[in-house]
Amino acid sequence: TDPDMADKTYIEPLTPQSLEKIIKKEKPDGLLPNLGGQTGLNLAASLYKSGVLEKYGVELIGVRADAIERGEDRITFKETMDKLGISVPKSAPCHSVEEAEEIAKRLKYPVVLRPAYTLGGTGGGIAYNVEELRTIVNRGLAASLIHQVLVEESVLGWEELELEVVRDEKNQKITVCFIENVDPMGVHTGDSFCVAPMLTVPRSLQNRMQELSYRIVDAIGVVGGTNIQFAHNLEDDRLVVIEINPRTSRSSALASKATGFPIARISTKLAAGVTMDEIPYWKEGTLEKYEPSGDYVVVKFARWAFEKFPQAQDILGTQMKAVGEVMSIGKTFKEAFQKAIRSLEIKRYGLGVKEFRALSPEQLKKNLSIPSSERIFLMYEALRRGSSIEELYQLTHIGKWFIKEMKELVEFEEEILGYPWNRLPGEKLIKAKELGFSDRYLAELFNIKEREVRQKRISLGKQAGFDAVPVSGVENASYYYSTYIGEDKVGVSKKKKVMILGGGPNRIGQGIEFDYTCVHAAFALRDEDYESIMVNCNPETVSTDYDTSDKLYFEPLTVEDVLTIYEKEKPEGVIVQFGGQTPLNIARELQDNGVNILGTTPESIRFAEDRERFREKVISLNMLQPESGTARSLEEAVEIANGIDYPLIVRPSFVLGGRGMEIVYDEEMLRKYAREAIKISPE
Repeated sequence: TDPDMADKTYIEPLTPQSLEKIIKKEKPDGLLPNLGGQTGLNLAASLYKSGVLEKYGVELIGVRADAIERGEDRITFKETMDKLGISVPKSAPCHSVEEAEEIAKRLKYPVVLRPAYTLGGTGGGIAYNVEELRTIVNRGLAASLIHQVLVEESVLGWEELELEVVRDEKNQKITVCFIENVDPMGVHTGDSFCVAPMLTVPRSLQNRMQELSYRIVDAIGVVGGTNIQFAHNLEDDRLVVIEINPRTSRSSALASKATGFPIARISTKLAAGVTMDEIPYWKEGTLEKYEPSGDYVVVKFARWAFEKFPQAQDILGTQMKAVGEVMSIGKTFKEAFQKAIRSLEIKRYGLGVKEFRALSPEQLKKNLSIPSSERIFLMYEALRRGSSIEELYQLTHIGKWFIKEMKELVEFEEEILGYPWNRLPGEKLIKAKELGFSDRYLAELFNIKEREVRQKRISLGKQAGFDAVPVSGVENASYYYSTYIGEDKVGVSKKKKVMILGGGPNRIGQGIEFDYTCVHAAFALRDEDYESIMVNCNPETVSTDYDTSDKLYFEPLTVEDVLTIYEKEKPEGVIVQFGGQTPLNIARELQDNGVNILGTTPESIRFAEDRERFREKVISLNMLQPESGTARSLEEAVEIANGIDYPLIVRPSFVLGGRGMEIVYDEEMLRKYAREAIKISPE
């Protein structure tokens, strides 16, 4: 909605009525709906069906109106697949709860319920019995634009695989990205941990899916990007199409950043009539020759906010519950996986979680059987206790290869813990870094300072190198990632430069508003003839577009990772004040390690973020404020509370969006709160 993003910008409700008024005034030649997600498709379908587009002579580009229906309407989609002879799960649509009950009887429970024309699995779910069916169908019918829910046979536990395909007007087709979901069917793709390229899927199966995908996009007639989701049964090799998105989606953003292929940009050009043989490709000349390639692995991991909703159940299903995600790049799965974990900003810098060691074997097994935001960490603890790969596979249906990779990390961790820190052999520390273990996590394991790990690592000559992800469809563009495997292949310029720290994963209270300010910081630096260097790990953002800054590092926002880039690039300084809470929390430590913080100083940040310092500053200014006190222990909190009296507002320091804030009404509530708050505040 920036005024200079388009020639004309209307800040208006996204309704058919307001759009008709704008169309009448502007008389556009075309309408491009498939880059605006589900909202864009739903509005375009409505404008087409009501005759508005025909009335004003507006051409629908990028996707035909009937293609929207074939992709989004569950009945039409099934009929289209039947005509093409492509397998889909057994299913039938319903328009009432009674119809759903009849269909579920035939298909047998559990059944998957998918409302038509919705986003992120909204209104859907898995029903294991008739009571659950009634609840979910009622919700789904209300959420669906056309009051329709598909009742589908369960393919729970099958592996879920996705292809991101692009087609042009000449019927030239390419596969931008093959995405392997590590979580099995039953967990929404937005919540699922996934990798690109596919690491365990045979080439023959990838070819089968590509051939089916090309037949689907031909039949549907999408010009631009389409996301196609498959379920594959490892036991009998049955392959079915789950759904297609005839538009760019959350997966498109991930696929773009994972491969260096700007899907939205290319889709727009294709919708305007340009064809792929007219667009440059850094590797083979023109874009119709594109094939995904690269000597790196990408991992996407979701970010949840269950801590904001104490009453919500931490159970993952077919409705998306993630509020954001991170993407990491490494030379191996292990390296990228561990980078993804420390990118999440959940105060975990590796896979081991101390509090899970207190779980009984029965509780651990019970927790593992339910998909949740904690399941990967619980698996790590189970492997530490000796659970077998087969046992964990039967409990989770997560691929055995991925469990084996985790097991190797656990075994190495246990091996190095056999040494005291001062006797840890240098080659073990070097190997730990190559396996993706962070300095902070190693410091926690050995109960020492992170600085000690960094100093020992550097004394051994082990520093991260960098490599590039080349961008397709444009000339001479790349972005960069760190690795402890191999040499540094990325040069630095002699220009004056400034580094910007982004906001990391979206979460409640920290989202695109902070990305917006980081992007404008990059633009302003460019205008002032500084080289702008962006550091971020969120694939959904504009700041991680290759052309927003002069140089993009797709990296976690931790002290270790930021320092590594700072020492390489030697910028004039780092801006931390635009990325929300994320960079603010590490500003002081960065400064202590020699980083020049530009703009708001860490001291000023501390005055604003530290509740005690802020209170003292307000007192010194003779300004009124609510009676308060700062506690660093449970006993202190109880004493202060008794002095002020209940009810009270309690809130930790250095948090955003009210995270961890609560109203407490008595001492029992306060004690319960204090135990949780210790985990939230960095202080």
